[in-house]
Amino acid sequence: MQKDWIYVGLTSLFELFWIFGFNVANAWWHWIIIVSLIALDFHFLSKACENLPTGTVYATFAGVGTIGTTLMDIFIFDGEFNAIKGIFMFILVLGVIGLNLSDNPSKDPVEKKGAHA
Repeated sequence: MQKDWIYVGLTSLFELFWIFGFNVANAWWHWIIIVSLIALDFHFLSKACENLPTGTVYATFAGVGTIGTTLMDIFIFDGEFNAIKGIFMFILVLGVIGLNLSDNPSKDPVEKKGAHA
């Protein structure tokens, strides 16, 4: 299971790489690199979905990508930050955490024993 979460981290990271590439590409060969990054990104995404719930993987991937892209815009491309943007980023993080927690079955042996009765 740990390896699967590494794939989630890699797909989220590579998503940020190719989105950064969209912002800075100014030559035809840059697009070859970007398309290669996208292909590698979707490879990691599919590997993550092999053993983890697809909804959780995609929510994490999309959440990290959205927040990462917003932060990239603010810190690298001189975008502006305001309280509303911060509030919605916080809500997004809470949603991703909530989905991850809701997909993890209880490890409590008492609850499992009661479920079989």
